[in-house]
Amino acid sequence: MIYDSNYFRRFVEIFAKYLRENKEYLTQLDAAIGDGDHGINMERGARTALERLGSTNPKTPGEIMRTVGMALLSSVGGAAGPLYGTVFMRMSLAFGSRDHVEDKDLISALEQALLGIKELGKAEVGDKTMVDVWEPVVNFLKENIENGKTLPEICEDVVALAEECMKATIPLQARKGRASYLGERSIGHQDPGATSSYYFFRSLCEAIGGE
Repeated sequence: MIYDSNYFRRFVEIFAKYLRENKEYLTQLDAAIGDGDHGINMERGARTALERLGSTNPKTPGEIMRTVGMALLSSVGGAAGPLYGTVFMRMSLAFGSRDHVEDKDLISALEQALLGIKELGKAEVGDKTMVDVWEPVVNFLKENIENGKTLPEICEDVVALAEECMKATIPLQARKGRASYLGERSIGHQDPGATSSYYFFRSLCEAIGGE
C-alpha cells in the first residue's frame, strides 16, 4: 500500500481526537502512578501539532512527521514530550523527502521510532512503559510485512495486540520513570504511556480506512 501526505494528516488528526476524548482517562491513569499530567500534556501537544500543520501546511509525509515532532517537543511537559517527539522526528528522518511511502518504509520508520524510545527511556519490555506496547507491535508488523502481508490486512490484529499489551502492563511493577518510585504499589495500575501508545497504533490503522 502507498501512503501519501493525506494519510499521515489523517493519522495525526485521529490520534489527536483520541487524545482529546481520553484526556481525563489518561490523566487519571497517570495520577495513580505518575505526575497526573499525561492526558493534559498529550492533548496540549496534539492541539499544538494540529495548529502547526494548519499554519505551515507541510507537503510530504516526512515534513508532516517533523512538524508534529517539533510541536510535541516544544509543548509537552514531562517524559511524554521527548519520547513522543522522538517518535515523530525519527519517523520523519526515516521518510526523508519522499512524497509517498510504502508498507516497508512505514515499518522501518516505526522501528527507528522504537529505537529512539528505548535509547531515550532506557526501558525494555516488562518495565511497565510504552515499550511494552511498541516493541511487540513493531515486531508483529515487521514479521507480517516481510511475509508479504499488507498493513490493511493485519490492522485488526495490530489493534488487538496493542490493546492486549496495554492491559498486560496492569500486573507489572514499574521499573522506569516516576512510577518506579512506588515499587510494588505500581502493581495493579495500567501504564498511561502504554495506553497512549495503544491510541497511536489504533489511529495508524484507522487512518487507512479514510478517503
